[in-house]
Amino acid sequence: MSSNLASRLSIPCARSLSWQRLEHESHRECGIFRAAIFEGAYKGWPNISHDVHKLHKVEFTMIRKCLFPVAGYGTRFLPATKSMPKEMLPVVNKPLVQYGVEEALEAGLTEIGFVTGRGKRAIADHFDVSYELEHQIAGSSKEQYLSSIRDVMAHGSFSFTRQSEMRGLGDAILNGRRLIGDEPFGVVLSDDLCVADEGVLSQMVKLYNQFRCSIVAVQEVPEADISKFGVIAGEQIKDGIYQVNEMVEKPAPEDAPSNLAIIGRYILTPDIFEIIKNTPPGKNNEVQLTDALMTQAKNGCVLAYKFKGQRFDCGSVSGFVDATNFVYQNIYSEI
Repeated sequence: MSSNLASRLSIPCARSLSWQRLEHESHRECGIFRAAIFEGAYKGWPNISHDVHKLHKVEFTMIRKCLFPVAGYGTRFLPATKSMPKEMLPVVNKPLVQYGVEEALEAGLTEIGFVTGRGKRAIADHFDVSYELEHQIAGSSKEQYLSSIRDVMAHGSFSFTRQSEMRGLGDAILNGRRLIGDEPFGVVLSDDLCVADEGVLSQMVKLYNQFRCSIVAVQEVPEADISKFGVIAGEQIKDGIYQVNEMVEKPAPEDAPSNLAIIGRYILTPDIFEIIKNTPPGKNNEVQLTDALMTQAKNGCVLAYKFKGQRFDCGSVSGFVDATNFVYQNIYSEI
């Protein structure tokens, strides 16, 4: 994994007839052209020139940080999760959350922040040295089984904050503000275990380096599953890339704007924090990240990206079993 940890940068691009024109031009021109895209998408803005100027002044910041909201109770896995965090349930020989952290590190996001709750101390312990264990197995053949977590700890730094009350994903992200500061960041929902030749976050970081805006990962889902997801609609600007103009949290199938469902991978720009702060509770009386992103889409840029790879819903028992079987048969190897 360590050879893949450096961030991958790419050249800016734009949409439709001007993709090729800008493929080898500067970040400055991409920012200005992006504003021109918005002029067509959001006609009626009173002062589009102001927004062009604003985008032109935004300095490029590499994404270094990734947030993991892990405060949930994992009720679908009771009684197993009564005393063990769901994120620590093993998928073969690694806890679920470690797969997401490895994906973040591979994408160059080396500062990992966790938004936790009560009963989640095992997550912090996992990403720390266990002196007693290390002493017991030092020099033995069993020491090799710690290689993957040692590699993770060598390449990442880990910080934690608590979400005192479960008020939705948007609120969890807002709680993580103290760990992120004023810079773009990734978000991983570890319930979604993603398997791809190139990690999903790595794919999204490349896209962010082109557009410098918030990005949500999406996949097509059957109509019967639509109500389990946030769903987007938008204009396809390149193969698998959509400029979002509508987002709905867990709609009924007949109300869904498309079959493109948001999964647990995001790149967010720091202005999302103030937007969340001003977003009233929505569905289930929770602060929904989807609602905040819809506001951001109306006032700036949100892209949806149909990622390359396979996703397992480890928030469900059947999905967790499927992921375990897949990892055992295709990824796991005994040392």
